[in-house]
Amino acid sequence: MIITRTPFRISFFGGGTDLPAYFEEHGGAVISTTIDKYLYITCRTLAPYWPHKHQLKYGSANEEVREIDEIKHPSIRETMRFFDVQYGLDLHYNTDIPARSGMGSSSSFTVGLVNALYGMGGHMPSKKKLAVDAIHIEQDLIGEAVGCQDQIAAAFGGLNYITFKKGGGFFVSPIVLKRERYEELEKHLLLVFTGFQRFASDIEKEKISNIRKKEDVLDRMSKITSEALDILTSERDICDFGKLMNETWMLKKSLSEKVSNSAIDKIYDKGLEAGAIGGKLLGAGGGGFMLFFCAPEKQGALLESLKDYLHIPFKFERNGSQVIYYREED
Repeated sequence: MIITRTPFRISFFGGGTDLPAYFEEHGGAVISTTIDKYLYITCRTLAPYWPHKHQLKYGSANEEVREIDEIKHPSIRETMRFFDVQYGLDLHYNTDIPARSGMGSSSSFTVGLVNALYGMGGHMPSKKKLAVDAIHIEQDLIGEAVGCQDQIAAAFGGLNYITFKKGGGFFVSPIVLKRERYEELEKHLLLVFTGFQRFASDIEKEKISNIRKKEDVLDRMSKITSEALDILTSERDICDFGKLMNETWMLKKSLSEKVSNSAIDKIYDKGLEAGAIGGKLLGAGGGGFMLFFCAPEKQGALLESLKDYLHIPFKFERNGSQVIYYREED
């Protein structure tokens, strides 16, 4: 039996520049961090007593199948196919955060499952191997219109500046901060659940189709990412980081009409009126979690103005996807 724990991420800057359709020609960069909200996957071999070979439990679903091709869950099906799983698999999935909410949950799932199946085979892959395999499974095998930052964040963990190379490939640079600066950033952030959920790939497909028209916007978003890194690693006022978040959110909304809507705009505007310096909707857009940048002394007023929405306290985490339990089966 093996259990993996894989974190969710919040992305600050550069979302969209991690799409291969953009960065393979222009390069790209993102700043993101993983947080102490996790996805857990438990895998063990299934004894051959049952009429089915594989048993898969996730959310309210329970799949019992004899062949991998029968599996409905795309990530489970294609990851098992990628590993050529010949044994019966019993899989259980639990999570701290609901799916389709902008926290990179689908990629965290794929990374966590890749980690688990490597472990079932007696292997301990590198963090880069986890990310590369998860990207391949999602983009090439499932055929989803997704970027590359979520898989990398989930695999590596921590606060990172991730660059994407022209022609392909990526490099992860941990952002090294003094403890006081690290905690200052953490204390200025608030996470609010809007209650809306969506399929990210539907929004990303439209962004990809608009890339040629929006190259100037993505170019600016990439430059903002570099500016944000300079703010974090210098003595500049941390509030400048929040102001850039506001600018990048406005740019992000221009990438597709599906990124925001009147209900989301209303939540964001209420946050600004209550004292937030900036913020953004996490993930592709359309719903899920909204991240606000707000001075600690004004956060009470912000939460009061958004009392109809769920506030999710969090801390940064540094470990990425981990095997937290392993027992060799007899």
